[in-house]
Amino acid sequence: MSDADAPDVLVLRRGTHGIPIEQYAAAIRDRLPDHTVALARTPAAEREAIRDATFVTGMTLEEELLERADELSAFACAYAGTGHLPLDELADRDVTVTNASGVHGPNIGEHVLGSILYFTRRFHVGARRQRRREWRHYKAHELQGSTVTVVGLGAIGQAVCERLEPFGVETIGVRYTPAKGGPTDEVIGFEGGAFDDALARTDYLVLACPLTETTHGLLDREAFVTIDPDAVVVNVARGPVIETDAVVEALRSNWIRGAALDVTDPEPLPEEHPLWTFENVQLTPHNAGHTPQYYDRLADIVAENVRRIDADGADADLENQVLP
Repeated sequence: MSDADAPDVLVLRRGTHGIPIEQYAAAIRDRLPDHTVALARTPAAEREAIRDATFVTGMTLEEELLERADELSAFACAYAGTGHLPLDELADRDVTVTNASGVHGPNIGEHVLGSILYFTRRFHVGARRQRRREWRHYKAHELQGSTVTVVGLGAIGQAVCERLEPFGVETIGVRYTPAKGGPTDEVIGFEGGAFDDALARTDYLVLACPLTETTHGLLDREAFVTIDPDAVVVNVARGPVIETDAVVEALRSNWIRGAALDVTDPEPLPEEHPLWTFENVQLTPHNAGHTPQYYDRLADIVAENVRRIDADGADADLENQVLP
């Protein structure tokens, strides 16, 4: 393929959430009718097309494929996280990298709200009694007046807070730089005793943070001992943010009321793992990110960045830019 034949946007073959990657390519074409958008549907097609491509988008970019990318100047990662990419190599090549931050806000926000209401109204108890055809009342809770702590105030954390606003709750936001503020009644950091103090007065703890050195193992045994024993933990971040043995001990010891886990460590969760057996655990298979609008929202970001590059070239300020 010559430079003249190279597409304006190259889409790599790997899809996500069980949605055909063809839909992603079609969504970009709809937004960029004056540009050429090519989909490399096989490994061989990827290896050939990436040689002259300048703007590439996909879920991942392996090092051996990157080695073939002679003209690459921008890679639009179709995930919010970029830790799986060869970032050092991309930086060495002066490749601009963007991510999908914000794409998941509405759907994960709804997933978190659903999980909170699930435990507030104790629907798991109702479902168990329905299976038994047992008409017997049970006690429930009320969300109004509760304290919800949201760890991570990025696009997902903000979406969670927006959806909590009508419910009359007190909110605590946890972020690396509390001075930046946020959409919560109170914003704290991870340092000192502020986080422990928040745990002690939290009714619902939502983990919506990236996995970093600070957040790895954030909820350990000591944290579960500290947290209010009537609290529910909702994890839509990454599995290792919670120490798995610690959450199992917490559930067995009634240190928490329940847990809604969309991510686990390990993942997928082995069939014999005890977390499957707790009636006060809601497990979903890393599914909070699923939305039929995923590719449309992602294509909006990609199309806008292509337009910015057309206008400003290498100096363009791109949406969701993470590198350089």
